[in-house]
Amino acid sequence: MKRAFTVGIDYGTNSVRSVVFDCADGREIGTTVFDYPSGDQGILLDPRDPHLARQNPGDYIEGLEISVRGALAEAEGQEGFAAEAVIGIGVDTTGSTPIPVNGANRPLALEKKWQDNLAAHAWLWKDHTGAEEAAAITAIARDHAPEYLAPIGGVYSSEWFWSKIWHCLKVAPDVFEAAESWVELADFVPAVLAGITDPRDILRCVCAAGHKAMYSEAWGGLPSKEFLTRLDPQLAALRDRLYEKAHAADRPAGTLNGDWARKLGLTEGIPVAMGAFDAHYGAVGAGVQSGTLVKIIGTSTCDCAVASAKEQVQDVPGICGIVNGSIMPAYYGIEAGQSAVGDILKWWVEGVCEGDDKLHAALSEEAAGLKPGQSGLVALDWNNGNRTILVDPRLSGLIVGQTLHTTRAEVYRALIEATAFGARAIIERMTEYGIPVERVVCCGGIAEKNDLFMQIYADVLGHPMLIAGSPQTPALGSAISAAVAAGAEAGGYSTFESAQKRMSSLKERRFVPDPEASAVYDELYTLYRELHDSFGGVEGARSDLASFMKRLLVIRERQSGK
Repeated sequence: MKRAFTVGIDYGTNSVRSVVFDCADGREIGTTVFDYPSGDQGILLDPRDPHLARQNPGDYIEGLEISVRGALAEAEGQEGFAAEAVIGIGVDTTGSTPIPVNGANRPLALEKKWQDNLAAHAWLWKDHTGAEEAAAITAIARDHAPEYLAPIGGVYSSEWFWSKIWHCLKVAPDVFEAAESWVELADFVPAVLAGITDPRDILRCVCAAGHKAMYSEAWGGLPSKEFLTRLDPQLAALRDRLYEKAHAADRPAGTLNGDWARKLGLTEGIPVAMGAFDAHYGAVGAGVQSGTLVKIIGTSTCDCAVASAKEQVQDVPGICGIVNGSIMPAYYGIEAGQSAVGDILKWWVEGVCEGDDKLHAALSEEAAGLKPGQSGLVALDWNNGNRTILVDPRLSGLIVGQTLHTTRAEVYRALIEATAFGARAIIERMTEYGIPVERVVCCGGIAEKNDLFMQIYADVLGHPMLIAGSPQTPALGSAISAAVAAGAEAGGYSTFESAQKRMSSLKERRFVPDPEASAVYDELYTLYRELHDSFGGVEGARSDLASFMKRLLVIRERQSGK
């Protein structure tokens, strides 16, 4: 194989990371992280509205140049590397993170007139200000276009494209009117690298379009103008300024233009792979295949699976989407997830307990000494709403069973267990509708660093927890896509599967379920589901709340030997 390298650019919630990978084996040879300088750890907030979360598009552009140049500079010290041997660039981002742009594909927020208007900035994935709009979209679609909801689990989310744009129209009509178009971050960055200056010329990824914007070739692309008119006629008019076709990563989004080639020190004309969401390319980097569930565990969690597009896949209620080509070409991409996981632990340790990383470690160590059920606690993992399977941003967290003797470590462990129970509910929903889960591969900082977390997940889910070989799976997945876009003749690969075999791997370490712990967690999960179904408004939910605390005490007394 010709010596070749690709660059994966991973846009996260607080920073952008660029990584240079060796196409021969997926080895990381250079990386740089750029922390977004704007707002609170890169997030623009409004103290009057806790549901608002925006970002400065200028941070994306500045971070693009600095992180890529830094990663290439670090790679220069590696034997055999040369910038001329970089054959492609791939990009993954958060999503849905739409950006209002003008007719030159320039974000409105970069113009002086709009720089202080939060509505003119990027609407970050975790922005929930469009909750009312999402509920209205769901209700109108159920009555007039139920086919739009079927592939996305039956409920439209406030985290997604149309609810955010509709909310902008309502609260900031001047921004809506000024925007020639709206571009997902996953589409915007490849377009910038390719020098595309007209939003109509951007090749949009089916990843964002299918999972977040109700796009499907089955009904001719985006929702019809008739449907959008039922929401607001101005949304119907916007449709003409968006796009007609969305694409899988079976083609590049463009080629590196001259200006950016000079800025980065790369070869003009190398392919820029189709963009995708971080979790989706993270699944690629973790070696996703049929029967594998990849859990990208971070501030939130995204669960990804694939199924051959040659076979029919039934719709799954409550799932974030089933979209042909959204993770890899020729496969249905299946997405689910939890709105807060790491964020819940961060809230407890740093927000409530006013600690830092040392306290995270101390509470983990103390909690590891507890048996399952010993604390007498059970919690709901809805501190930022429920993404799957209830799809309700207005649900909130709950901890049951506290006494005057409850410790910080007991709450910490109960919160981990709650996120694991939420993960189990997702797997059960998938398998109920015919999506097999034969192995679970985890990636992200928590999977790499928190042994207690991983063991609890193994015990709750009843599956060994495998860990992806690369600590940077989203960047690796985008680099794999770049290697496929470049092709075998350039030193890349002809298919995603062949690239994965060489560039992705698993760590030898794994966390195996403990049968005794799993048995106790089966009991606790039954209690969790009582709370989940009752407070989540599940039709036909049955619970005996009058005896709930007493049943928890029975488990607690047995596990603590009292």
